[in-house]
Amino acid sequence: MKITIKEIAAISGVSTTTVSQILNNKGQRFSEETRKRVLKAVCEYDYNPDYFAKNMVHRESKTVGMIVPDVTDLFFSKVIEGVEAYFNKKDYMILLCNSRHSADKEKDYIKQLQNRSVAGILLASPNSLKLESDLKGSPYILIDRGLNTRAEGNLLVKEYSGVYQAIQHLIDNGHTQIGMLTNESGYYEMTERFEAYYQCMKDNGIKYDPTFLADGPVTIEGGYLAAKELLEKRIITALCCGNDQMAIGTYRAAYELGLSIPNDLSVVGFDDLEISSFLNPPLTTVNQPAFDIGYTAAQYLLQEIEQPNKVVPNKTFETTFIERGSTINIDK
Repeated sequence: MKITIKEIAAISGVSTTTVSQILNNKGQRFSEETRKRVLKAVCEYDYNPDYFAKNMVHRESKTVGMIVPDVTDLFFSKVIEGVEAYFNKKDYMILLCNSRHSADKEKDYIKQLQNRSVAGILLASPNSLKLESDLKGSPYILIDRGLNTRAEGNLLVKEYSGVYQAIQHLIDNGHTQIGMLTNESGYYEMTERFEAYYQCMKDNGIKYDPTFLADGPVTIEGGYLAAKELLEKRIITALCCGNDQMAIGTYRAAYELGLSIPNDLSVVGFDDLEISSFLNPPLTTVNQPAFDIGYTAAQYLLQEIEQPNKVVPNKTFETTFIERGSTINIDK
């Protein structure tokens, strides 16, 4: 159970005002012995001040916490935009936390958000969670794309069908030497995208070659390094990238190696980031509705907050293959 400032005061043998002033660095008038006694009790009982309690009416918070693995990721920036668009209409503020893909940071942020009495938590996690212990007592929604198995509130994306369609497009355009950039850390279970690549190649009678794969972080730099490594050692005519950011990195790698897109190398991405249509040539990609994912997650969280006994529905988002100028028919 969460310890209160009154209990810390009682343990330390001082008033709550004294505890508050010491914790807010306004306790210069107190002796060093008193200060150490209060801080020792704070440490021993893991006390964290409830920052918003004094401003709440009936313990109602109009603040939600959101934890994402990378605030610089262009996909998540769009998800955040969707969350913000919904909660702004509901007069909620968002406390945004950047976990940098760390499970330990996620747990620390969850604890900090709970101590700030947020009304609920949105967690975009690439990690498996012990939900009972990590998020106990807080309304929450996971944007984990099915990584953590649960019966309700699943936000799923038809990633498999989108990637399958992209690979089929390449095959229909004469490509058989098709590489893929994936992620070494199982980012959002990117295995689904790989499985679509593998199955589509198999369905078309094309032998799978593991040397046509390269791993890297799902960033522009990660795509650049992985693509350069792959293109330097393998002759491929097309490359399916784990996401659009990796595809953008691929453009740079191709340029440095003297390869023209799409004449020497066809490139396909995934996400349909806004920047993708402005590349030269515009990127062929698979659209997934990042804004809608965030907006829906926010809707579901508010339902959890206001109607905790009501079942949160599952939702599956469609993907759409978008052909642009980065792929070419090599049979012509």
